[in-house]
Amino acid sequence: MARINDNYLKLQAGYLFPEIGRRVREFAENNPKADIIKLGIGDVVLPLAESVVEAFKRGVEDMAKEDSFKGYGPEQGYDFLRNAVVENDFAGLGIDADEVFISDGSKCDSGNIQEIFSIDSKVAISDPAYPVYVDTNVMAGRTGAANDSGTYEGIVYMPLNDTNNFSPELPKESVDLIYLCSPNNPTGMTMSRSELKTWVDYAKQNNSIILFDSAYERFITEKDVPKSIYEIEGAKDCAIEFRSFSKTAGFTGVRCAYTVVPKQLMGQSSSGEKISIHSLWNRRHCTKFNGASYPVQKAAAAIYSEKGKAQVDERVSYYMENAKVIREALSEKGFSVFGGVNAPYVWLKTPEPDSWGFFDSLLNSCHVVGTPGAGFGPSGEGYFRLSAFGTKENISTAIERIRNGLPS
Repeated sequence: MARINDNYLKLQAGYLFPEIGRRVREFAENNPKADIIKLGIGDVVLPLAESVVEAFKRGVEDMAKEDSFKGYGPEQGYDFLRNAVVENDFAGLGIDADEVFISDGSKCDSGNIQEIFSIDSKVAISDPAYPVYVDTNVMAGRTGAANDSGTYEGIVYMPLNDTNNFSPELPKESVDLIYLCSPNNPTGMTMSRSELKTWVDYAKQNNSIILFDSAYERFITEKDVPKSIYEIEGAKDCAIEFRSFSKTAGFTGVRCAYTVVPKQLMGQSSSGEKISIHSLWNRRHCTKFNGASYPVQKAAAAIYSEKGKAQVDERVSYYMENAKVIREALSEKGFSVFGGVNAPYVWLKTPEPDSWGFFDSLLNSCHVVGTPGAGFGPSGEGYFRLSAFGTKENISTAIERIRNGLPS
């Protein structure tokens, strides 16, 4: 009989979002007349921008003509998209187009990146965090079993809470890989320029590599908040950045993202030889990925046209207005509320310590679905995430139900 990878057996319960789906389906079956409003999973509701759809169609039409048909494309992405990314997202930051790797999602990239690092690498992760960071390192075998508190032996957890303004503190020990996310999912909070500079300095001093998830950078509204870690001097020596078109341009069902790996970023072999991280990621990419489809990349490139930028900005503004409505209403209700200013997520302190209990209360009393903070890690317990990805009508209805259906 084939042996399995026992590390998968260390994973706790089910993945967060399928578990939410299971509970909601069970509630719906028992309450068939309930009108459930889902503000849990951060999935978009607005259709693709007109410019994107037009470009998508042109890409498909190209595939229908002999003289413009495309077979296998470059695994790293077509030049027209990589160049557009550099010219628009990293202007003046010294990023080259061949340092950009187009993919089918930053979830995949942030989960796969750990493969190119030693199994002995010591990993530091903000807590609460996007579950992929922890789970993929558990699957790879970098951790021991989970203990009673829900943490895994071998991971250095960096707690985020209202006492430290949801900003991770430097580890007291040297670590190899550091997962940072700004704007943060799930808390909706951001890291300042000075905070990021502190992390870059730490990484360079300790020969660490920062895995910087900026999938929500387009939602930043405050001008003094960095959108890229490469705005910080020295970051190209110690950081990899992940970005996505999923939430910013509504590509959750289309699938397109990219990862930036600077050519000057180095790791070390077991013999002490310096090795290019860029070359390793390129090899991994070419071996395990055949590239995002041509029509999808044409659609993504349209985001950077003048019309495309304006249309995408309209959608971002729509969701951020939702976030403002949620944030203000919950504050008026008496909740301690965070996020929702530079990110489409509002993070609230629950009136009871059990965040899954609050999930059930919200679902049963208001027929509204959110995400329990405990699902993002032990430090998420006692908090709750509401997503601004909904129609204005549903957001308004959900907020009214919360006003009337939950005690202050």
